[in-house]
Amino acid sequence: MSTPGRSGLIFDEALLFERSRVDRPGIPLEDPEVPCVDPREVIEPKLVRDDIEGFPELSELDVVRHFTRLSQWNYGIDSGFYPLGSCTMKYNPKLNDLAAQLPGLVDLHPLAPETAIQGTLALAHELEEALAEIAGLDRVTLQPAAGAQAELVGMMMIRAYHRSRGDDQRVRVLIPDTAHGTNPASAALTGMEIAEVKSGADGILHPEQLAPLLDERTSALMLTNPNTLGLFETHAEELAERVHAAGGLVYLDGANMNALMGVAKPGHMGVDVMHFNLHKTFSTPHGGGGPGSGPLAVRNILAPFLPTPVIHREGDRYRLDNEFPYSIGRVHAFFGNAGIYLRALAYIRTLGAAGLTEVTQRAVLNANYLLARLREQYDVPHDRRVMHECVLTDRRQQATGVTTADIAKRLMDYGFHPPTIYFPLVVHGALMIEPTECESLESLDAFIEAMERIANEAATSPELVTGAPRRPKVRRLDEVRAARHPRLRWSAPDAES
Repeated sequence: MSTPGRSGLIFDEALLFERSRVDRPGIPLEDPEVPCVDPREVIEPKLVRDDIEGFPELSELDVVRHFTRLSQWNYGIDSGFYPLGSCTMKYNPKLNDLAAQLPGLVDLHPLAPETAIQGTLALAHELEEALAEIAGLDRVTLQPAAGAQAELVGMMMIRAYHRSRGDDQRVRVLIPDTAHGTNPASAALTGMEIAEVKSGADGILHPEQLAPLLDERTSALMLTNPNTLGLFETHAEELAERVHAAGGLVYLDGANMNALMGVAKPGHMGVDVMHFNLHKTFSTPHGGGGPGSGPLAVRNILAPFLPTPVIHREGDRYRLDNEFPYSIGRVHAFFGNAGIYLRALAYIRTLGAAGLTEVTQRAVLNANYLLARLREQYDVPHDRRVMHECVLTDRRQQATGVTTADIAKRLMDYGFHPPTIYFPLVVHGALMIEPTECESLESLDAFIEAMERIANEAATSPELVTGAPRRPKVRRLDEVRAARHPRLRWSAPDAES
């Protein structure tokens, strides 16, 4: 991939094996001045080899230039716009990184006594209070290492709550078809039964669709609001009232809080427990396999089941409380991924209440601006005002053989990372786009122009789109085969299978 403005760049970098030249080593290996040890004396002989046939030999300069070029071609949030819907990729302010890397924080040993970690406990407690205020709920735990683990923790607490009341039969979790994909898995891992609830033709959940599934076996409703179509669940309060009347609780997938923060509080809508994806709303790093952080907020009725230890403030001192007899136990080593959630606290402190509200307003404005500009070129399955993201489809382009995947591939030729495609599953050929609050008008206009050009190409020269991307050395991989039969080790050409 390239960055916008580098339209002439061709990605054709030879492999190190192809650039290799015999007897062109990067460094000279002199005879060591210490006795050599036969590796077979310390390692199982069958694991030792004398040489690697065909291993590349290059000068140091060749190696440095090779990896420098590859690094410059890599796409990241610091180099370009990520329009991924649902899995938001937003800018991480470097100030937050610096704050979380202060020596007094990163050098602190996790087994240090409470007297030595008062500052860290104070910061964690402050973040818990801030998140509870934003959610409109009572208590927060920072232990979950990601949003998906927070879902699991929340469902474990809900199940523990019902069991403490003797309601062992409450094992059914109601999940709308517009919810995030991890919700059913998180509930199923706790031994719950999953019941899908169909959304209406307008893309949101209606009370009459939920009513037939509410009975004495109802454990919880797992609601995503705004949902994965980017639409606000306007019946949220009535849905919560009906679930509570049936004896169940309401779990909110709070991954999309960047559309509500500072404007609306889930707790005021009847939500009993919700998680935050800090990377989506509070600008902590996302991707790369972690670490992550997914704080969980709850009403006081669920507080006895919080994972331990729980941070308590007593005057100007803080302590870790393990005396929670109904706790679901510890779910993370120590107190959670502190380096991540401290970045979120820096973000909250920097912006303040007014700034957090403006973040939400800008995120919603940007998504609606994209939708307004692109609705003439692309099909819009639910053509109404959206929240933080919008969903388009390839229905108009299919007449010339162009699909959603083709559009995504062609965007790479224009220097943009593709949006989320074919999700949510309730929309055929979906293109889910989330601009976040970070992007400037110029950045959004450049993306819109690329999408408009692709729509025109699909109508007049579809082969340009179906043959994309045109710049990478390897253009279209067999992704299924790559996933099922990966080749993780290089072998000499004559030894290939």
